[in-house]
Amino acid sequence: MRVITQHALGGPEVLTVVDAPEPRPLPTEVLVRVRAIGLNPLEARLRAGEFPLIGRPPFVLGWDVSGVVEDAPQTWRFRPGDEVFGMPLFPRAANAYAEFVAAPALHLVRKPASLSHVEAAALPVVGLTAWQGLVDLAGVGEGDRVLVHGGGGGVGHVAIQIAKALGAYVITTASRGKREFVEGFGPDEVVDHTAVDFAEVVRDVDVVLDTIGGETVERSLAVLRPGGHLVTATAEDDPDLITRYEAAGMRFSGVAVDPDPVALRGLVDLVEKGELRVHVQQTFPFDRVADAHRVLDGGHLRGKLVLTV
Repeated sequence: MRVITQHALGGPEVLTVVDAPEPRPLPTEVLVRVRAIGLNPLEARLRAGEFPLIGRPPFVLGWDVSGVVEDAPQTWRFRPGDEVFGMPLFPRAANAYAEFVAAPALHLVRKPASLSHVEAAALPVVGLTAWQGLVDLAGVGEGDRVLVHGGGGGVGHVAIQIAKALGAYVITTASRGKREFVEGFGPDEVVDHTAVDFAEVVRDVDVVLDTIGGETVERSLAVLRPGGHLVTATAEDDPDLITRYEAAGMRFSGVAVDPDPVALRGLVDLVEKGELRVHVQQTFPFDRVADAHRVLDGGHLRGKLVLTV
């Protein structure tokens, strides 16, 4: 079996294909022959050594996978030949940059025929982050006003669609260059953050979903109605921000995504209803993972990048 592993921080070639033994599934796991792997900005940060979530390199990156069950020794949930996808084991290492992945059966769901393996691999991390932020934490419902920061990104473009499916009035921020792209996902308003200050033109928001961090989180306090709720995927452990929000009578929550088959099935339901699609900006063959990470490092993505195996 081939895997992608990292040898050093920085440099022109930081990821290399190497040989490794095929993983053996535990009794509660299934062995998945991987067809596609979704890339996420978190993986670039881990590769660069920004924080030791899964230790120090060399290590194998990756969580978003879609593929075919190769072996399911002691679980009734799947059989060999089933097409599945998910985000296994996060935040522990799932070693998904590989041809085979051993994953807990509970962390996977069946891939619907309406999703290709590429699309399915692009969905779990961004979809679960948006779902857990909007549904589980914020409880968004009919008529709520929701502001999604970074509507052109991976989490953002999915969050717009989930919020709309929940019946919310959705405002999103995006650059002028991404405006047309973002409008294709159905928000009610798009604010060009390069031309105007969102904090001056947006008001009375029930929920803010932040994917940007920094000053964006701080300035979002001004757009919330009394009792409003900010959910961030970037600054969940900032005690000063939590104190400021609570002192102003607002709620502040951080979402650190978890494997969740119930939410995954909720995403599948939206896909099958035609209310959710995930945009893949570019695909790369498995042996061009270093090229994919160069694009990932450049930022300003529209949706997701995916490796095909």
